[in-house]
Amino acid sequence: MCNVAPAITAHAHPNTPAPADDFAERMIDTLNGGATALMLSLGHRTGLFDCMAELPPATSQRIADEADLHERYVREWLGAMVAARIVELDPSQGLYRLPQEHAAFLTREGTPENIAVFAQYIAVLGQVEDDILQCFKRGGGVPYERYTRFHDVMAEDSAQTVVAALHEHILPLVPGLTGDLDRGIDVLDIGCGSGRALIAMAHAYPNSRFVGYDLSPEAICRARAEAERLGLTNTLFETRDVTELGETRCYDLITTFDAIHDQKHPARVLAGIADALRPGGTLLMQDIAGSSHHHEDKDHPIGPFLYTISCMHCMSVSLAQGGDGLGAMWGKEKALEMLGAAGFDRVHVHSLDHDFQNYFYVAQGT
Repeated sequence: MCNVAPAITAHAHPNTPAPADDFAERMIDTLNGGATALMLSLGHRTGLFDCMAELPPATSQRIADEADLHERYVREWLGAMVAARIVELDPSQGLYRLPQEHAAFLTREGTPENIAVFAQYIAVLGQVEDDILQCFKRGGGVPYERYTRFHDVMAEDSAQTVVAALHEHILPLVPGLTGDLDRGIDVLDIGCGSGRALIAMAHAYPNSRFVGYDLSPEAICRARAEAERLGLTNTLFETRDVTELGETRCYDLITTFDAIHDQKHPARVLAGIADALRPGGTLLMQDIAGSSHHHEDKDHPIGPFLYTISCMHCMSVSLAQGGDGLGAMWGKEKALEMLGAAGFDRVHVHSLDHDFQNYFYVAQGT
């Protein structure tokens, strides 16, 4: 077991400058936050948060029984949750309780506010730390297939950030779009992943036709299976590298949800999108909210989190393909520059009140 006490006591001397003490405390908070993120991920994946939200104050044994888990592990997990002030404990009776106001941000019932979904990224990215270390030394990147469970987590992420807001908030950003979808148009989703957003649109707008492309065969298989399960006949999913899209005036709407920055050559993808749109067609692009300048992201609510995902996944998977390694934090300034270079001379950038993580670009060409 490691011992971090010396790191704390080293700054406990009365002559230690206050900024050093403050920094040491911040680093300890970081250790606790990282550890808590792992426990949040486990609480989500095991269903413990969902289970506790439905239970009255209960013993560790009852919680374990209800969740069909081993009590000893549940008890230690509960210790972490109590220490993190997430779960409350009545020590006189040994009863644990997940407060309602906490459950609202930690359970599947709380979607789209479930922060435990995002905590899974910490565990997933930790699995490739050794690979990323070698990239620091030798260059290159880590390919998609090295990221265990990444598509699972991305699917849940997409369900919260995109699908949950799709019909009420995102699609209405394009004037007249919902009416066009009702009447029937051709839609392409670039980097569709497991297809959750495209399937949601296909289900809501049966008169329109929907195509999804993604580099991952695993993700495309999932998308096809879900479309088949729902009996959708207006969807087509294909495994494709979209660097050279090679389609001309085929679509009325092209969407990209959190996908352009991952591409091997994003500028070429945007140029291909511009060519693939019919006259008057629209690109609806959701991407990470941030600046192209590091110093302007210091006050971003989850800046360190987003840069970490970018370094350990988004940038790296692009570099693994011999790509540009743009990264998730390419920023609004760079995005607007690249959209303009691709031929989009009318671009509107939108933010949604409930979503500080993303910008939504509505772009059209001449």
